[in-house]
Amino acid sequence: MAEKHIDEISGVSTTGHEWDGIRELNNPMPRWWVWCFYLTILWAIGYAVVYPSFPGLTTNYKGTSNYSSRSALTAEMDAAKAAQKATLDKIAATPVGDIAKDKALLEFATAGGAAAFKNNCAPCHGSGAAGAKGFPNLNDNDWLWGGKVEDIYTTLNHGIRYAGDPETRTSEMPAFADVLQPEQIKQVAAYVVSLTGKASDEALVAPGKQVFTENCAACHGENAQGNREFGAPNLADAIWLKVNGEEEIAAQISHPKHGVMPAWGVRLGDSTVKQLAVYVHSLGGGE
Repeated sequence: MAEKHIDEISGVSTTGHEWDGIRELNNPMPRWWVWCFYLTILWAIGYAVVYPSFPGLTTNYKGTSNYSSRSALTAEMDAAKAAQKATLDKIAATPVGDIAKDKALLEFATAGGAAAFKNNCAPCHGSGAAGAKGFPNLNDNDWLWGGKVEDIYTTLNHGIRYAGDPETRTSEMPAFADVLQPEQIKQVAAYVVSLTGKASDEALVAPGKQVFTENCAACHGENAQGNREFGAPNLADAIWLKVNGEEEIAAQISHPKHGVMPAWGVRLGDSTVKQLAVYVHSLGGGE
């Protein structure tokens, strides 16, 4: 057992520990620190009495204040909803194209739309709305059905190829593997690539243009610049949604992939969809 002794210089007892001839003084804590420590103990006891603090056999102790963080949060949420109600009612009553005419309403709708986007749209379109392969980039000006705020609102409200909404956007490209010969598909793929780049075989471009004119121009237009009435994409702007390269274009022509977006009007309500439309339109790719 360590031997304690009194330090000759300070007159304070030591702890009995010694390292290389150095002994540790056993100075008492300052009185103010001790009293602060006792006060924290008293504070903790008082807090445990006033607020919910420990479990019981069937339920937790409610405290003398009967405070509940869940009830407090509910009250705060209700208060926030009540404060926003007048503005939300105004958005609901205002045509989506007229929201921008009211600066305060526009700011509210843009902020609300940004929050709704992160909660509902970001998993597919990304937090910055830049999209990914198969999911459109909402920051550019490449739109299948138009980039006006009214067009965006309609797309959001009714979805794309969404079976649960009879007014959903519908645009389906035929599987041309059932219509064209493999060589013709290679030709038209080469022609489409030539609109913005260099085809693997330039000899395929001219006959590919003829195949395009006879089979694809009805939807995509004679210059392959698309048709928003049908939701037919512009093939001459080097912006691709589902493909990358000549082989993938040929595969899309043969057996096209069609994306689906939910009808958000049913899920979120008209006011939130309007806010989403305003926010997406504000990203820089609107018209």
